[in-house]
Amino acid sequence: MAHDGQDMTLSTPTQIVLPDLLKLTSAALPPLSDLLDRAKDAVRAQVTENGRVSAKLIEQNQTAAHGLAWLATYIQSLTQMQHWAEKLTEAGKFSEVEQLIHQIAFGEYLWQIYGGIPMSQSEILRLQDIGLSQDDQRGLMTSEIMTLSQSGNTQAARTRLVELMQERSAEIITGASGLDEELEMIREQFRRFSIEKVEPHAHDWHLKDELIPMEIIEELAEMGVFGLTIPEEFGGFGLSKASMVVVSEELSRGYIGVGSLGTRSEIAAELILCGGTDAQKEKWLPKLASGETLPTAVFTEPNTGSDLGALRTRAVKDGDDYKVTGNKTWITHAARTHFMTLLARTDPATTDYKGLSMFIAEKTPGTDENPFPTDGMTGGEIEVLGYRGMKEYELAFDNFHVKGENLLGGAEGQGFKQLMQTFESARIQTAARAIGVAQAALDVAMQYAEDRKQFGKSLIEFPRVSGKIAMMAVETMIARQLTYFSADEKDHDRRCDLEAGMAKLLGARVAWASADNALQIHGGNGFALEYKISRILCDARILNIFEGAAEIQAQVIARRLLD
Repeated sequence: MAHDGQDMTLSTPTQIVLPDLLKLTSAALPPLSDLLDRAKDAVRAQVTENGRVSAKLIEQNQTAAHGLAWLATYIQSLTQMQHWAEKLTEAGKFSEVEQLIHQIAFGEYLWQIYGGIPMSQSEILRLQDIGLSQDDQRGLMTSEIMTLSQSGNTQAARTRLVELMQERSAEIITGASGLDEELEMIREQFRRFSIEKVEPHAHDWHLKDELIPMEIIEELAEMGVFGLTIPEEFGGFGLSKASMVVVSEELSRGYIGVGSLGTRSEIAAELILCGGTDAQKEKWLPKLASGETLPTAVFTEPNTGSDLGALRTRAVKDGDDYKVTGNKTWITHAARTHFMTLLARTDPATTDYKGLSMFIAEKTPGTDENPFPTDGMTGGEIEVLGYRGMKEYELAFDNFHVKGENLLGGAEGQGFKQLMQTFESARIQTAARAIGVAQAALDVAMQYAEDRKQFGKSLIEFPRVSGKIAMMAVETMIARQLTYFSADEKDHDRRCDLEAGMAKLLGARVAWASADNALQIHGGNGFALEYKISRILCDARILNIFEGAAEIQAQVIARRLLD
């Protein structure tokens, strides 16, 4: 293939010559941008009625709409990989490992864009499903894209990457993250904590379906996890969302339940910061920051799922206070927390999101013997496959008392709007947890493949095994860079619901694929409960469901792209 009159041959069977690689990957992006514009036009034509995008037509054309979301996610992912590569090059840190990750990422994702993007295990999105013609797709037939597609993700490249990973096994992650030194110091601190305090015990907690010990929570509080992004004026550290991403990533690498503990306080704090009164901020934020008070989110109901606007739990005025009656489900860490961010309907005349209000509903922490001692509420545990360390519950409220002063923001009817303000952070955090789970799968797969001998050699010496490991490392880095980008956008007060949604959508798929491939590498042993990968697989599965199921997430992304 030719580029600017130069012969784009490989310096070795594995690696594209620098600086040709970055020229090639940079040149691949404009045709992708043009393709995305064509895709938007094609889908918009299918879902527009009377000059407006129709929700009904989007539903009728879900494959096209959701496919648009996945296409945009892939293009944004490659864009962020290019920024990552250029940043590392400027810093003199774009070594052979990073080069291989970059070329494999472009080689694989370009081919998937052209040949089929996996939206799930059985749903492959082809560009014609969006409504693009062969003429539209010819824009991908540039010399740069063809070179990357044919020479980027080769068996030789994957094998070489894994060889280097084995040589550099002492490194925390495969490839430079691109983050600054302060964030990498935070990573090292929480990686050490996970290795010493979490990983040795996580599998037992899972197998015995035990709550994460309070000692772990107390140590996390001492380390400042619960107040990491809370402003200093309210007792927190006032650090960036990027710092919370790194913390969640490394704690989730040890065990997703531990990684999710900080997320719960993070989202509760954001609700109060964005929607609370001054008095509510002064009362609750310092308690959240110190870990003195643990929160739980009480939104979902048995018959509503993702349709939060259809909530039926009602909060009725009782003097200055409220009485709450109704049922909630999939409430994480409900038993031993101190308050609930509780979404309920305060206007019985409404049937949509407009009549919803958010409450800081205080409760007494429970024990194993009596998980819900507070009057007016009862609950039962939902037994689950994974994500067990905080437990899931169904709750029932019967005239449950909430103080009037705990109506978030002091005004009714603002609950859904207040909740929407937290979705960016929540999805960034879910993406971070997904990266941690994907990295955990890579960790155990690599170790097992090196240790396990078959036919006289280690499993890792077989190309399809090393190829799986290489793709785990590459896709984890892709998801990582997309997540870091969304966190950076949030830190700079730029709207990032689109980017956060993309990070969550891709990260969840990558975590599941990594866990599934890691179990396959374990063979029959992976199916045995005694091996860690059995837990990691179960934990990975929830990521495609909570904080917006993959289908809902794709729908939201598509609506934003078409607006």
